[in-house]
Amino acid sequence: MTASIQKSWVIDQTDAKLTIKDFLQKKQGFSRRLLTAMKQDGGKFLINAEDSYITETLQVNDQLTVIFPEEASGSIEATEMDLAIMYEDEDHLVLNKPAGQACLPSMNDRQYSLANGIQAYYQSTGHPATVHIVTRLDKDTSGLVLVAKNRYVHALLSEAQKKNQIHRIYETIITGEMNPAAGIINAPIARKKTSIIEREVNWRDGKEAVTDYQTLSILSGASLLRVQLKTGRTHQIRVHFSYFGHPLLGDDLYGGKTEVISRQALHCAEIEWLHPFLNKRIKLNCELPLDMTACKEHLSVNQQ
Repeated sequence: MTASIQKSWVIDQTDAKLTIKDFLQKKQGFSRRLLTAMKQDGGKFLINAEDSYITETLQVNDQLTVIFPEEASGSIEATEMDLAIMYEDEDHLVLNKPAGQACLPSMNDRQYSLANGIQAYYQSTGHPATVHIVTRLDKDTSGLVLVAKNRYVHALLSEAQKKNQIHRIYETIITGEMNPAAGIINAPIARKKTSIIEREVNWRDGKEAVTDYQTLSILSGASLLRVQLKTGRTHQIRVHFSYFGHPLLGDDLYGGKTEVISRQALHCAEIEWLHPFLNKRIKLNCELPLDMTACKEHLSVNQQ
């Protein structure tokens, strides 16, 4: 039998006289959609361990407990695989995704995405939720991926992401050298009209896209950069550096050469966010994978 996911709060003077619905919506970030789903799928609201209606009024020192309904896995099949778990608590899971693996199932691959592995992990541990990936990475980008372990936390983290409160640092190897060695790229990005995959800098129709970069080391015909996104456009790092004549090594979609590395040399090396319930920041780091390390060392040797 799987354990239910639940959250509890002790009501203080500030929140007394609010209804359960108002407290959850106005103070705890519950959306109307989530409350509707709770109602329809068999969620429960308890005041001092007693079943209560969402319209009931809260009093000082009441303990409000929300019991979330079990989530259906939907179309995500469970596939056993070795997951590189970097961090886990009852609300979050952070994984080190290898290059070559999609975050979510696609038409061409229904079984071997990261989500398939997470679903199998949840089933093996009796976790009653489906997969909620918060920070997705392109298939051929490696590194840290943040996952919410239930739909409530997913809603909170998605809102934090919209406000740029989840910070990710990438490391990438680009062609040539950036001048200046550190700076900010501010160039709007849109979908390329001739492709369903490619994006491009588009000064007329593009959405704001801002990339902060710093050169870590100069290599032979290339540079290792530390990059932070201020916005989250699809392919943003790849498009920005390609536009300014410095495509990522291995990124043949945007003009990068594939002699030294066969996929875009891009890795999410650090992630930091505020835990929504403990009010503390969590920061994780992840070293470069073997292929990027080998690429860097090869180009360092060539430089000597």
